[in-house]
Amino acid sequence: MTRRVFRYVPFTIEQDQTAEPEYEARCVSGDDVECGAESGTHCGPAPVEEWQRKHTQETGHRRYRRNFGDYAVMRPPAGLAELAWANGGTA
Repeated sequence: MTRRVFRYVPFTIEQDQTAEPEYEARCVSGDDVECGAESGTHCGPAPVEEWQRKHTQETGHRRYRRNFGDYAVMRPPAGLAELAWANGGTA
């Protein structure tokens, strides 16, 4: 019989500071069909919000689907970092 030992390591989830977050919006205004116009992807919210303002001004559309994406890393406590990597983790 094979035995396994599972140990709890209290990892924290942190935003990966080496990767830029991504912001974007898509116009979902329309009765039967969504407009579908898109802001494109940007590394901050300001250009997306400005696109929304201009799109609303030009079309009168006022409903948007906003998306935010980022990358996350799992970090073990400082004292357990080496143990966590030795047991199958990757840096």
